[in-house]
Amino acid sequence: MLAKRIIPCLDIKDGRTVKGTKFVNLRDAGDPVELAEYYSRNGADELVFLDITASKEKRKTLVELVEKVARKVNIPFTVGGGITSVEDVSILLKAGADKVSVNSQAVRNPNLINELADKFGNQCIVVAVDAKQIDGVWKVHLVGGKIPTNLDLFDWVKEAEKRGAGEILFTSMDHDGTKNGFANNAISKISEITNLPVIASGGAGSIQHFVDTFKLGKADAALAASVFHFKEIDIIKLKQELCKQNIRVRL
Repeated sequence: MLAKRIIPCLDIKDGRTVKGTKFVNLRDAGDPVELAEYYSRNGADELVFLDITASKEKRKTLVELVEKVARKVNIPFTVGGGITSVEDVSILLKAGADKVSVNSQAVRNPNLINELADKFGNQCIVVAVDAKQIDGVWKVHLVGGKIPTNLDLFDWVKEAEKRGAGEILFTSMDHDGTKNGFANNAISKISEITNLPVIASGGAGSIQHFVDTFKLGKADAALAASVFHFKEIDIIKLKQELCKQNIRVRL
């Protein structure tokens, strides 16, 4: 059985780490390079870096930040935000990313997943999915959660797997920043319908929430931001508690 992974997430806006609630009301959470170095030294298994307001004119800033972060970390490092082509991914991998995350553009152009998997291997292609419940149905949202679609979360996960995704990063917009726990029912269903590793995101507020998403949600990894950025949960202590709960992690 593979070890469960703990992944801090750096949401980047204008070169700074930010964190909000349900994708709005952003507040500053610190320098991304300093945070990345701290997490690399203090128990994180991987790091995710998302430029949440990415557009083509911000690509240069993103790449420079990626290079700075890559020089400071010795753990796998996933980068997302504004990726639309094979060329974008080539630039980010050369800058030091180990994996890339595609989200909105993959929904708009699903063949992008095929192209990236064929070119770089599915092991470095993460498909991120932001979704919320509308009338009891999980619907995929685009552009940092701003644009709702009629696309069913679970149908999209299955299609992403068929097209070559290597991993699914699922964020519940309903749970994001609330610290009320992960969307374990949805996470569990995603885990059941796909053979891919599933990263749970949105809602971490306590150590018990991590225990629950691994046991009830069957998640392979758990991603969180504010509880780590603001030192509410220490990753080493979190992992020690997970071990006590018979959840395998790397210490």
